[in-house]
Amino acid sequence: MKQPISEGRKTAFYIGTGLMIIGGLLFASVFVTAALHFGDFNDFQGTAKSSMFRAIAGMALLVVGGMVRTIGATGLAGSGVILDPSKAREDLEPYSRMAGGMVKDALDEAEINLKGKEKIMIKCRACGKLNDEDSKFCQECGKPL
Repeated sequence: MKQPISEGRKTAFYIGTGLMIIGGLLFASVFVTAALHFGDFNDFQGTAKSSMFRAIAGMALLVVGGMVRTIGATGLAGSGVILDPSKAREDLEPYSRMAGGMVKDALDEAEINLKGKEKIMIKCRACGKLNDEDSKFCQECGKPL
């Protein structure tokens, strides 16, 4: 059963990502303005208050954006907001399927067969490459087996 991720979850993910970007820019702006006005002590209190506000607001947006993004990506139950194991499995199903597909791809690339059948291989006398049992020629050097 392939379950697509809902549009609401996608929207929450992108909104959370946007909030995190804005928060990161606000937080980084404190350091940029501090470097640009290094040694300038005119209106020091006003500049310090502005910098403190931007730093705190930036951190808050980073945290809130991260939470919204996580909820959007994994759903309410998948992120632990709602404690329902069956709903959590349903919310996390696309990620579980993806992880299983990645493991399958890695096993295929390593030529590991987990289907329970033994795979008989024939070793090439010329180069030593292991070939499938029904091969007539070596896959590496092309010599007859």
